[in-house]
Amino acid sequence: MSKYSSDIFRTSLLGEDMVVLCGASGNKVLFSGYDKYIISWWPYSFKKILMDPSGVGNSANDEAAKMRSFLPQFLKPDSLKSYIPVMDSVAKEHLQKEWSPCKEVKVFALSKKYTFALGCRLFVSVDDPKYVAKLAEPFAQVMAGLFSLPINLPGTPYNRAVKAGRRIREELKALITSRKMELSTEDNNHNHNSKNPGGKMDLLTNMILDGLDATEISNKIGGFFIANHDSASAAITFIISYLADYPDVYRKVFQEQMEILKAKGEREYLNWQDVEMMKYSWCMACEVLRLLPLASGTFREAIQDFTYAGYTIPKGWKACWNVYTTHNNPKYFPEPEKFDPSRFEGNGPPPFTFVPFGGGPRMCPGKEYARLQILVFMHNIITKFKWKKLIPDEEIKFIGSPFPAKGLPVSLETIQI
Repeated sequence: MSKYSSDIFRTSLLGEDMVVLCGASGNKVLFSGYDKYIISWWPYSFKKILMDPSGVGNSANDEAAKMRSFLPQFLKPDSLKSYIPVMDSVAKEHLQKEWSPCKEVKVFALSKKYTFALGCRLFVSVDDPKYVAKLAEPFAQVMAGLFSLPINLPGTPYNRAVKAGRRIREELKALITSRKMELSTEDNNHNHNSKNPGGKMDLLTNMILDGLDATEISNKIGGFFIANHDSASAAITFIISYLADYPDVYRKVFQEQMEILKAKGEREYLNWQDVEMMKYSWCMACEVLRLLPLASGTFREAIQDFTYAGYTIPKGWKACWNVYTTHNNPKYFPEPEKFDPSRFEGNGPPPFTFVPFGGGPRMCPGKEYARLQILVFMHNIITKFKWKKLIPDEEIKFIGSPFPAKGLPVSLETIQI
């Protein structure tokens, strides 16, 4: 932006002519122009890892449209409300098993373990720890190779990611076959309830009942797992990091969460009303996501010539938006390097400036799911532990999402309530 323009510049990314649209106006153009002059675009190297070729449509736009058509049922408010007690239960169980016995832990590794186990429970109704661990291994290999140089030769990170993606789809197809047999048995026994078959109304069951074939389901659920795998765990990790760095912010979050805890019964789980009371906690989380967003942006493809900032972007060219053109911009966030959760109080930032989940009609459909799992975990950890960073100035690296170079090791102290 400093070299060319604060509005738009041309470059080459992933072997494609690419334009980067900058600032709130650029974000608005790409978020609002969907199906008018742009569509989704994914690099071929990504699709080769993440999708079974036999189930891939003609474009990323086909896949994105199909995915969104099935997610609303799974992510609608009534469904999300019912997930909160499950999230709370999984968080409590995870902290008791993985954190409580330890004086020191590495936050990033355990956060990934928590978010993946929660995804297994809610996406596919799997809670067997051995199977969850088995499924987690290829997902880790996919994330390690997704943003690597796409050289598909034995031994390269990309090759390992391609093979791991294939393993994930095989495991998911086995789950699909098993679930279809369960549903068929229930139907034959006249116990089939289309609203809640077998007590399971997860993403997998939704897609089976909607008539998708196994390839489509495995592609879509695999994609949802990938979207949730490192991003939510990175958010939780850096929230814990910033809480350790800013005692005043920690005290405000702690007070808010303790008020909620004191109003609960001894074994009463969190509910929707409790989460809606976590206003300052979410402001704090948003400020973390502003400084360390889960993804830097996404890609689009021009389906016709269009004009922006005095330039014409030709049909067939690729375009992208990047969170840092607004998140780090003093025009929208004064003193952008300063950590200040109060930015998000009241009306919050102007439209199209805070975009960790995108914006407009193409906003990430999992935004509310991410908000819930982050806040539920924040509630549980801050009401159970105090912690101190063992590497105060730990380096932050980026592979798709940001992560602490050493995994954010902390010392733990259990709170006596």
